[in-house]
Amino acid sequence: MKKINFNAGPSILPQEVIKQTAEAVLDFQGEGLSILEISHRAKYFQPVVDEAVALMKEVFHIPEGYSVIFLGGGASLQFCMVPFNCMEKKSAYLNTGVWAKKALKEAKAFGEAVEVASSADANYTFIPTDYTVPQDAEYFHITTNNTIYGTEISDAKLADIYLKRGNVPLVADMSSDVLSRPIDIKQYGIIYGGAQKNLAPAGVTFVIVRDDMLGHVTRHIPTMLDYRTHIDGGSMFNTPPVLPLYSAMLTLRWLKANGGVEAAEKRNIAKAQLLYDCIDHSKIFVGTAKAEDRSRMNVCFVLRPEYQDLQDDFFKFATAKGMVGIKGHRSVGGFRASLYNAMTIEGVQALVDCIKEYENKI
Repeated sequence: MKKINFNAGPSILPQEVIKQTAEAVLDFQGEGLSILEISHRAKYFQPVVDEAVALMKEVFHIPEGYSVIFLGGGASLQFCMVPFNCMEKKSAYLNTGVWAKKALKEAKAFGEAVEVASSADANYTFIPTDYTVPQDAEYFHITTNNTIYGTEISDAKLADIYLKRGNVPLVADMSSDVLSRPIDIKQYGIIYGGAQKNLAPAGVTFVIVRDDMLGHVTRHIPTMLDYRTHIDGGSMFNTPPVLPLYSAMLTLRWLKANGGVEAAEKRNIAKAQLLYDCIDHSKIFVGTAKAEDRSRMNVCFVLRPEYQDLQDDFFKFATAKGMVGIKGHRSVGGFRASLYNAMTIEGVQALVDCIKEYENKI
């Protein structure tokens, strides 16, 4: 039976990337060594890093004046690296979910971190718009997509954020929707994220940083936590996560060959629309996020109150049909289907068919 991977992360990757990575585990580029055992200083690995950086800049349309680095530690480490490097006295945060709240908590250790707005009281089911960004903040932090609650900052609300930020640099955690749609990179001072959703296996983190964001704080920054260390070292100051970095390069090749982020956005819109239409017309399921803030990447839905006793039964039914990873996050329950770039329209159709088949037997 074919299994379809809707896991929120680590998550689905293009099949050709998995195959090529598996081949490299056995023999990396005909060198007679596994990628698991080669030196990151070997002459045949440096081109992997160089190509990954070049492809990231190309497919995401990153202009001059920005550096791309690949690190370890996940987005969680970036929650402290951002204020360590960029916050002298004050920062501002939009609280739209668990990860945004955790980023805010870390920033409070470095100075005044202002929560400009929050949707916590509504269980993070929408993206707030009624707020003002303090113009004396050194940056304004947003989380563009919220995997747990199924919300995403739409293009329209991003445009509003660009206006609201004024002259304050924008910092974005794009862990779960990076490369899923075009964005105006020039609006951002820093973009970061764990790669284990749309880019690579777990273990590597991407950071896109505008060079003039750095060198302004007076505190001592530990060497490993200083972005300039890794920019100067070309992501090779210390041993990088070799295998996931290689997979990231392969995924970027795949993305470029399949039309880049522009084509990916069209596919993602179609996939999300297909599933949301099914949920909106369902007699037993209902979506959880406010319609205008629904995520294209993470579709969250629950059983209507009168059908709550079917929770385990539907999960068993869907699992038997090959649907993997559709259980909602443990903190919110319900169901979640993650539709990252590598998910096919055929995979989404299979879930839609599964939902409809289950409804017909109720």
